[in-house]
Amino acid sequence: MNDPVENAKRLAAYQAVDNHVVDGVIGIGSGSTVVYAVERLAQRVKDEGLEVICVPSSFQAKQLIIQYGLKLGDLEMNPELKVTIDGADESDTMLTLIKGGGGCLTQEKILASCAEEFIVIADYRKASTNLGEQWRKGIPIEVIPGAYRVVYQKIEKLLGGKSELRMSGSSKAGPVVTDNGNFLLDWNFEGVKDWKHVENCLNMIPGVVENGLFVGMARKAYFGMSDGTVMERNI
Repeated sequence: MNDPVENAKRLAAYQAVDNHVVDGVIGIGSGSTVVYAVERLAQRVKDEGLEVICVPSSFQAKQLIIQYGLKLGDLEMNPELKVTIDGADESDTMLTLIKGGGGCLTQEKILASCAEEFIVIADYRKASTNLGEQWRKGIPIEVIPGAYRVVYQKIEKLLGGKSELRMSGSSKAGPVVTDNGNFLLDWNFEGVKDWKHVENCLNMIPGVVENGLFVGMARKAYFGMSDGTVMERNI
């Protein structure tokens, strides 16, 4: 693989699966790096006879699990997970994450919260010292459609910054709709120091379903680097 970014994603995903997946129920996140995690998981099931049930965070993750012939589960039957492996749009040095660029943040946060271990996989472009250095699209916030205007006004009043309703591409008019049938706001923040306070503030606003700040949830992250190594961050 000649593409350094894709190679970095694969390196991080493979190392995480090799180091953290044992027999049991596994949460499968969403996004491009997770594709490689599922690829490696399927290899290990075939080669080692690993016994896993995979719980997806999104329609995309469900399709991946089916495509690779892995056992599909859900949280109703499997509410406790050994590990959840997922990507991130950005991570700071404390493993505070921004997630939800792909719109699956609510299910992703639920899966992360159900796991004994929440492991992040990403390429080198996602590793920052402080949030906002690399990811410039803001904090994704899933909102009830009828409340989006009220919510973004309250966010700006409470926390400053600017919020925008995420719109679909040119081929489809109108807002992006999540797997839950909701809208997404992207909040561009300014000078935040206390991310836990921000996370709590956002989730206290009526009409907010969930936000894309993952504070104190990840315990380890693997970042594939451009030179073919993998950088690890631990909390």
